Amino acid sequence: MMLSRLLRSFLTIHCRRSYTVLTGQQHKSTDSNQYNGQLYPTHIPTNPVQKALLAVGSGVAALQNPYRHDMVAVLGETTGHQALIKLRDRMRNDPEGYTILIERPRIRLSTLDLTQMSALPDGSLGREYLRFLEENRVTPDSRADVKFVDNEELAYVMQRYREVHDLLHTLLGMPTNMLGEVAVKWFEAAQTGLPMCILGATLGPIRLSVSSLQLLLQSLGPWALRSGGRARCVLNIFYERRWEQNLDELRQELNIDPPPLSIFQNRKSTS
Repeated sequence: MMLSRLLRSFLTIHCRRSYTVLTGQQHKSTDSNQYNGQLYPTHIPTNPVQKALLAVGSGVAALQNPYRHDMVAVLGETTGHQALIKLRDRMRNDPEGYTILIERPRIRLSTLDLTQMSALPDGSLGREYLRFLEENRVTPDSRADVKFVDNEELAYVMQRYREVHDLLHTLLGMPTNMLGEVAVKWFEAAQTGLPMCILGATLGPIRLSVSSLQLLLQSLGPWALRSGGRARCVLNIFYERRWEQNLDELRQELNIDPPPLSIFQNRKSTS
């Protein structure tokens, strides 16, 4: 409780400032004076002690309530430095990933042409992603802006990871219930190495029912780990330029096996 209070106080004090969101424009300068001593518009500078307190407090809060996305976000930012460096390097070494780092696209409602996406054929990435958003009543605008990553480029990598999370649900054919979220976390843990994902993949199964846990361990989990470990880096896909691509073709390109048939049946019964 004390850690949670400290965390809330820290966030309240710092978040009273007026921040603008990260733009999708190409980054032109790393001069911190451009943002009054900040590395990017939403940056909140912290020292190692503060980061440790934030990591512990947000970790406790996230364990108590996995749907506290704000706490999950803080945990990811304060523990993921080394993993973000590796992800950034993978993007730099991939032509499409490098283009993303240069152009800095954002996946927001303001950047999506929903009318055009709704007119795409069934089975295309854009149409299935829009269907996922509609059926699960989620929006890409719910993804919090990065605050505690002390490097401008790594902050964008973390932001991009957050904004493609729902696209991973679409690629993997996973719903947003607890089983689906845990399965995606197993994939992300193998794919990104982010401590937040590893923690979620490890502790998430505790909240599953017996039948869901059995399904995870016998079928869904091995598939998610195998796919995440061998797939092309999912941050290296310029999804905004691939809305018309067939979803199955994109899975093949990424080296992701289709989800087990039993998962489709489980999702239909859940609906």
